[in-house]
Amino acid sequence: MQALGFIETTGFVAAVEAADSALKAANVSLVTQMRAGSGLVMVIITGDVAAVKAGVDAAAGSASQVGEVAAAQVIASPHAEMAKFFGIEEKSDDAEEKKEEKTSGTAKAAPKTSTRRKNPGV
Repeated sequence: MQALGFIETTGFVAAVEAADSALKAANVSLVTQMRAGSGLVMVIITGDVAAVKAGVDAAAGSASQVGEVAAAQVIASPHAEMAKFFGIEEKSDDAEEKKEEKTSGTAKAAPKTSTRRKNPGV
């Protein structure tokens, strides 16, 4: 699992600013935003460790210009179970291999299957 970055703000506008700044500043992906109640909104990003750190720093700086940043945190090497906690779909090794095959043009031929249906014996 890649690094996770969290930016918690007071107010939705600051969260939007945080997400926008993080995505523009570094090669990160937006995982989700969560409303915790009492006006707190959390933005979660993912990517490699250096990119997530840069994204969180940029997000915290710009969000503090339009609102209040309650917290900012980077988890460099989260446990695989954290994906379940946030509902993040992990990329499997098989999916990565298929992606590589498609981009390299060396895809293996799929096994032939019969398209003919068997008679149910009616």
